Amino acid sequence: MQNYFAHPSAVIDSGCSIGNGSKIWHFSHIMPDCIIGENCNIGQNVVVSPQVILGCNVKVQNNVSIYTGVICEDDVFLGPSMVFTNIINPRSAVIRKDQYIKTLVKKGASIGANATIICGNEIGQYALIGAGAVITKPVPDYALLVGNPAHQIGWVSEFGHKLDFINNIAICPETQQEYELIENKVIRIK
Repeated sequence: MQNYFAHPSAVIDSGCSIGNGSKIWHFSHIMPDCIIGENCNIGQNVVVSPQVILGCNVKVQNNVSIYTGVICEDDVFLGPSMVFTNIINPRSAVIRKDQYIKTLVKKGASIGANATIICGNEIGQYALIGAGAVITKPVPDYALLVGNPAHQIGWVSEFGHKLDFINNIAICPETQQEYELIENKVIRIK
């Protein structure tokens, strides 16, 4: 029994696992052997390539291609027209399907519209990648990055608010959650 919604124009290949409550919209293509968790939203004109793994509650906005080698953990947001790569040195005449480089987007991270993620880089938990940024190196947990090439301009809370540290402690203005900055790493104080 199908417990997810797929628009009639969506193409879903055999061998996919799609979680309960997920929605797949117009003209999207879900390719073989990918895993989509529960309560995901796959926007219009999205391609999910073979063996991609999306956790639960992943939001994929319109015009995103998620290529083989990409893993998104729970609660990830992929903004409109953002781009993943899976080969460092692509050539049309050279077949490198056995050389795809993995990219991990960790829990709660958000990637803005038109950003580009160069393969092999890990995006840390709750990191926020600004619109149009080009990620060329690993991104720490809670980091805020912008630009091309992307550079870090601060830290954000789990709710996406910029954190202002005083004596290495910051408080999210929306949730009052506390964060600590230790040796250039942010942790949430339980």
